Amino acid sequence: MGFDPLTAEERAEELVRARPRSLPVVPRAGRALRHLPLAAEARAEDKKWRPRYCVWEITLACDLACRHCGSRAGHERPDELSTDEALDLVRQMSELGVEEVTLIGGEAYLREDWLTILAALVAAKMRVGITSGGRGFTEERLRAAKAAGLHGVSISLDGDEATHDRLRGVRGSYRSALEAMANAQRVGLRVYCNTQINRLSIPHLPAILETIAPLGVSAWQIQLTVPMGRAADEPEVLVQPYDLLEVFPLLAALKTRCDALRVRLWTGNNVGYFGPHETALRGHYPWGHGGQCGAGRLSLGIEANGAIKGCPSLPTAAYTGGNIRDASLKDIWERSAPLRFTRNKTVDELWGYCRGCYYAEDCMAGCNWTTHVFFGRTGNNPFCHHRALEMQRAGKRERVVRVSAASGEPFDHGIFEIREENIEPANRREEP
Repeated sequence: MGFDPLTAEERAEELVRARPRSLPVVPRAGRALRHLPLAAEARAEDKKWRPRYCVWEITLACDLACRHCGSRAGHERPDELSTDEALDLVRQMSELGVEEVTLIGGEAYLREDWLTILAALVAAKMRVGITSGGRGFTEERLRAAKAAGLHGVSISLDGDEATHDRLRGVRGSYRSALEAMANAQRVGLRVYCNTQINRLSIPHLPAILETIAPLGVSAWQIQLTVPMGRAADEPEVLVQPYDLLEVFPLLAALKTRCDALRVRLWTGNNVGYFGPHETALRGHYPWGHGGQCGAGRLSLGIEANGAIKGCPSLPTAAYTGGNIRDASLKDIWERSAPLRFTRNKTVDELWGYCRGCYYAEDCMAGCNWTTHVFFGRTGNNPFCHHRALEMQRAGKRERVVRVSAASGEPFDHGIFEIREENIEPANRREEP
């Protein structure tokens, strides 16, 4: 059940490679975009959708310096919401129909009033979780969070100790993550785990599962690393589209093992799409397979300075629909163009391979975050198992190559291009 896209020599080199120094490790975020235009009125289509799930970055302050961090977190934003503003936003979220909230940072616990915000969300009948690197999640903090009503905590783990510490940018972060999981289990919280899928973490995925299961982890979310923020600075670590030919059989085997261990495997939105293992990985969905991006339809992203997006991962500049200091959450949700983009999307906006794909109308090129941070626009996604298999049957594969580096700002990205290559028949791997 093993696969390593790197040779032993390449892996050893990557583990000791110094962090790129051409850009600041922890840049300071600029002030929020303000006074953005809204449509004169909401359409029936806009009123039909409501955000059931919200990811809320309550501070950009962080005690790690992860080398794949899309927000380049570290310093708090210069204009983060006050406690009163945050509590008023809680009220508006409840009125709009939000049912579940994940608090993130940076690190959420580095904001002084994080427990106040947490308790207010719980009082408003929203289920609340926290996603964390776990470096400072002591038993004392977790007990306080549970007392405030926290439902569960998800701690990130990305490999063995050497690999995790290299990806997370701080020595000792692996042991801190394991300790945080143990602390959460000890105080009676639900424990979850998040793992990045990249060329450093892939061979460690089976061992990660065997490590977290005894710690009481009930669900494991996996997601492809994509080139936003610091991850854009190290493209050699990213999965290539043709790696999916080996990654998906591995994930299918891990799903079987997860079932045996009673750990729910949750595939992130950019792990796709429509290959022979789709039912095994997403058969629990109401329709039995993955679907279109839910940004601005079922999900909501909030930045610590009040910026509102349809998805927390989307780049700030292109996808901020408004600021809570300027307009109500309801008006931004219903009347801003950046939150309407998936509601309006048609197959005519697709390009490249995705435009002619059999699954075009169902998939709409999958995760918009992934495609935008690779190519500067949505609509064509080579990180697709079905597509990789079809390319292989035609004797070809796709490689993504960075042609423009990121600027060094939070939520920035470079620009990549897709290059098609011929492969030798002896290297073709057929799926059942």
